[in-house]
Amino acid sequence: MFKIIKQDGRAKRGEFVTVHGTVQTPVFMNVGTAAAIKGAVSTEDLKEIGTQVELSNTYHLHIRPGDEVIKKLGGLHRFMNWDRPILTDSGGFQVFSLASLRKIKEEGVSFNSHVDGRKIFMGPEESMQIQSNLASTIAMAFDECPSSVAEKEYIKKSVDRTTRWLARCKAKLDELNRMDDTINKAQMLFGINQGGIYEDIRIEHAKRISEFDLPGYAVGGLAVGEEHSEMYRILDAVVPELPHDKPVYLMGVGTPENILEGVERGVDFFDCVYPTRNGRHGHAYTSGGKINLLNAKFECDDRPIDESCSCPVCRNHSRAYIRHLLKAGEMLGMRFMVTHNLYFYNKLMEEIRSAIEEGRYASYKKEKLEGFSQAKEKGETIC
Repeated sequence: MFKIIKQDGRAKRGEFVTVHGTVQTPVFMNVGTAAAIKGAVSTEDLKEIGTQVELSNTYHLHIRPGDEVIKKLGGLHRFMNWDRPILTDSGGFQVFSLASLRKIKEEGVSFNSHVDGRKIFMGPEESMQIQSNLASTIAMAFDECPSSVAEKEYIKKSVDRTTRWLARCKAKLDELNRMDDTINKAQMLFGINQGGIYEDIRIEHAKRISEFDLPGYAVGGLAVGEEHSEMYRILDAVVPELPHDKPVYLMGVGTPENILEGVERGVDFFDCVYPTRNGRHGHAYTSGGKINLLNAKFECDDRPIDESCSCPVCRNHSRAYIRHLLKAGEMLGMRFMVTHNLYFYNKLMEEIRSAIEEGRYASYKKEKLEGFSQAKEKGETIC
């Protein structure tokens, strides 16, 4: 399923073959939580800007419109008119982020819907059933994402439970993939490494979940408040302990800088809401840093968002016009910003893949980070 084409240091250039197409890695997955990219960007738009994988959320789609509704309509690919790979988050992060609304036990988690307050129970089997109904390409294992500042003893117990839950996820998905009415019988399961900022717990957990011989593995519970240096330290310790011949997914990360550092440490998959969320608030990623188009200095700026960008927005519209749309509260302005930012991220990944293929990733990363640093000195930012 996963073929490493070229390795440059620990950075990997690979191909991940799925039933919905082959993914060129490293890859940034564009986040469409409720089967839509926030900012009115369609699946047709996603194809035009080079999106390979769309990511949707199990919890949100279970709440609304309901995974059984989506199954009746032919699965998530047909529902949203997307024929490329889809990864579904297990819902675990959302469940555990509802700290005041949930109760954990060995069977799973009881919690209240954030929409209407109704009682819901989700455990490994329920998460796998929902994701099977959605018929995504990749299903994530149901895990607990403990706070990075939780006591070490609690994190150890949490990780042990997550390992037991992974065994149940695998057994349930194997069962579901054999059922006649399952839409995607080739659905793959990725396990998730947890352990907070404790290297010893992380390493031991990586070794344990590697024994399940899954199609891929994720590193979860990072980028949740700890310093970036802490995240990089954990990646340095954990990634070498995961199977080298399987893709590694760093969940919820991140900024362009985070991605460059993650790739150098052997990460293959990334996702983050930054490009869409920041775009909707007027922040655009450019080759010269991140700019805020709501600033008055762009009121009469007739240049594109990024003069070196060839996205459909930069080919056709000015900073001044997009700023006007944002200030006027027009949805078109958010659409333009999100489209541009996702194109920027997808293009960044293309450049990363080329740099690894050509054996110059170290120099490429150094050049990009220096550019970001210069942007900061000019009062612009990268994250």
